[in-house]
Amino acid sequence: MVDEASPDQQAVIQKYKQLESQCRQFVTKISELELERNEHDLVVRTLTPLSPTRKAFRLVGGVLVERTVASVLPSVQENRSNIQSVLENLQKMLDAKTGEMKEWKAKHNIKTQEEAQAEERRMQQQRGLEGPSEVA
Repeated sequence: MVDEASPDQQAVIQKYKQLESQCRQFVTKISELELERNEHDLVVRTLTPLSPTRKAFRLVGGVLVERTVASVLPSVQENRSNIQSVLENLQKMLDAKTGEMKEWKAKHNIKTQEEAQAEERRMQQQRGLEGPSEVA
């Protein structure tokens, strides 16, 4: 017979999966923004030693426009700073959501399949160590 979870258990599991999904979304967004921040860092490092009057091209709304290093560099630095702020906020949100997920998991004694398998192996090892030893 199939062991079906009660509606309350299903709601608990559903809530856990929702929290897990939200954490994954935060991690994905953080990864994307870190790549973008790294690209901005590269542009800043490249433009910084150049003459402020040198030509620089910037993509604005899908259109490549010609500017000078002096006009492009401050906006790239500002964008990088804004991305860093967003990253810090997302990391705080991820930490809070991860904490909430861990609390929910502990409160409802939820175990992932990997955790259940690891616990089962540990129990088997303990039983093997505690078993009677036979001397030949």
